[in-house]
Amino acid sequence: MRQTKMSNFADKQKWYIVDATDLILGRMSTEIAKVLTGKNKVSYTPHLDNGDYVIIINADKVKLTGNKLNNKMYYEHSGYPGGLRERNAKTMIQDYPEEMVYRSIWGMIPHNRLGRKQIKKLFVYRNEEHEHQAQQPEVLELKGNK
Repeated sequence: MRQTKMSNFADKQKWYIVDATDLILGRMSTEIAKVLTGKNKVSYTPHLDNGDYVIIINADKVKLTGNKLNNKMYYEHSGYPGGLRERNAKTMIQDYPEEMVYRSIWGMIPHNRLGRKQIKKLFVYRNEEHEHQAQQPEVLELKGNK
């Protein structure tokens, strides 16, 4: 019986840049989560951080389908009585687009030690300016979007 060979080391990690203009939030997030976790590579190993770095620009221009702009709610609780904060997607995309995109991708990554390490390789920016020109990121074309 043949067994699958597991890799013992992480591959060299690349840097990718994604322009979120007119991309659908959920579809974009699934593709980026695959890149962050390394599931897009042949050398994917579940227990290693094999993913690549991803920079997202123009987060405020991301699209939501249906009536999610008005109906989708984001909740946070401070832990104190009466400490529930509710915001809908319209306020999030106007005031906190980086947080909205970050939350969407974080929901698709494992919530364990490895996932916390992988999500640190995500950088989200509201507009075109970013501070990662030195890494020379490649443009990542997302399939099945728009």
